[in-house]
Amino acid sequence: MSITTAPTSSSAATAREVLDAAFPSGLGAFVDGRVATGSGDSITLTAAATGESFATYADPGAEGANAILESSTAGAAVWGRLNGFERAAILRDVSRAVEQHAEELAILESATTGKPIRDARAEAAKVAEMFGYYAGWADKLTGQTIPVPGNWHTYTERVPWGVVVAITPWNAPLFTAGWNSAAPLAAGNAVIIKPSEFTPASSVRLAQIAHEAGLPAGVFNVAAGLGQTVGAALTTDTRVGKVSFIGSVPTGRRVAVAAAQAGIPALLELGGKSANIVFADADLDRAADGAISAIFSGAGQSCVAGSRLLVERSVHAQFVEMVAAKAARLRVGDPLSADTEVGPIITAQQFATVTGLIEAGMDDGGRRLTGSALPEALSGALKGGHWVMPTLLDGVTPENRLETTEVFGPVVGADAFDTEAEAIARANNTNFGLAGAVWTSDVSRAHHVAREVKAGTFWINSYKTIHVAVPFGGFGDSGHGRSSGPGVLDEYTQTKAVWVPTRAAGSPFPSLSY
Repeated sequence: MSITTAPTSSSAATAREVLDAAFPSGLGAFVDGRVATGSGDSITLTAAATGESFATYADPGAEGANAILESSTAGAAVWGRLNGFERAAILRDVSRAVEQHAEELAILESATTGKPIRDARAEAAKVAEMFGYYAGWADKLTGQTIPVPGNWHTYTERVPWGVVVAITPWNAPLFTAGWNSAAPLAAGNAVIIKPSEFTPASSVRLAQIAHEAGLPAGVFNVAAGLGQTVGAALTTDTRVGKVSFIGSVPTGRRVAVAAAQAGIPALLELGGKSANIVFADADLDRAADGAISAIFSGAGQSCVAGSRLLVERSVHAQFVEMVAAKAARLRVGDPLSADTEVGPIITAQQFATVTGLIEAGMDDGGRRLTGSALPEALSGALKGGHWVMPTLLDGVTPENRLETTEVFGPVVGADAFDTEAEAIARANNTNFGLAGAVWTSDVSRAHHVAREVKAGTFWINSYKTIHVAVPFGGFGDSGHGRSSGPGVLDEYTQTKAVWVPTRAAGSPFPSLSY
């Protein structure tokens, strides 16, 4: 790719230029070490910052899905025969290659998805870290020797599933491609990433870089295409050992049911409606910064977004004013500008969902405390983008639709509470259980609230920090299983028990004894 310096502004022409530089022969699936253009339905890509179409590519269809599975099955056999030390060495090379190509990947991500370049750069660096972290685990997957009665030497081995299909979302395609490939690769599996059809480019380029760094052909494929065709084929084919899915609850459930009917287990990381609880004794300025980061980074397009803000009544009015004032200072603008802090909603469909839910929240009694007018910087072609200004609605009571509905946009609903018990009850007033936070100077209260709120990740006096070394996942409608940390290697291996007699045993049947 020749573009390693970020263009100065977003447009359909810019996105097309960046895409053409990355894929001179056209965008397609990455199969068996090369980019393969499809022959199915045409898929149009749209620049989120302008609303303009900038490219098309073809769906692989059923024939393409079969080719990907054949490649991955062969790749799994090759990769699985390597020992952990060999895999670790290659994954370290992949980590270094991603680091070397980080700026290129960030530009491609920003130009084709509308993610602010500052965020894309941070995520590209995290992807390099993911491969480095799991490279360190590849040669440490050990079994156990288990004492049992009798004359036996009994031990276990960790066996890869073979082919793992990872379905990733449009909000962070590069980050989730790394998050969902590094661990299964370390465990000895071949991986097929099925990105959203709206944002496939960075995932394809990541796989290409990994192949160039030494991953054998077929070990890391990318099925760029439609969910109802290639996605459906990959999640129901018995050549697949396991499926992981990041996305919405309804789609995740459909994927899990379809996979289960084919006998394929699934790891699910779904949505959230996370509560950010602020007590009067907190450092309010720091908590306000945390509330801003919790919901407005990534334009709220995050499963762990702190989309419910629960504030102790004695400081409620003061605190929501602080948050509203800070939100007004956020720089909303061109994703390719290094100054931009909040970008557009990535898809037109999600833009319509977010704006509709803001209206629903106000219809149900929420009071908007932040402005909706676009800044002057969003002029010209940028006026046509999927822009939603950082939105704070106060008075979002339990009866409001925003209390339990995931918006997946830069929208936070605030309300007051009187007691610790009430705050905990409100935080748990949802079927989701992905994340949450508490802000307080009372250490005992902090730990009590952290224990009582039903969430897979919980922060005390902070928000939204995650790391590949720490388990991540949810309770309830937020999914099951954990997608990171050392324990995820258990998700991507099966345990085999081996029994070896240490002394010849007599026949179990008297009639065969001599």
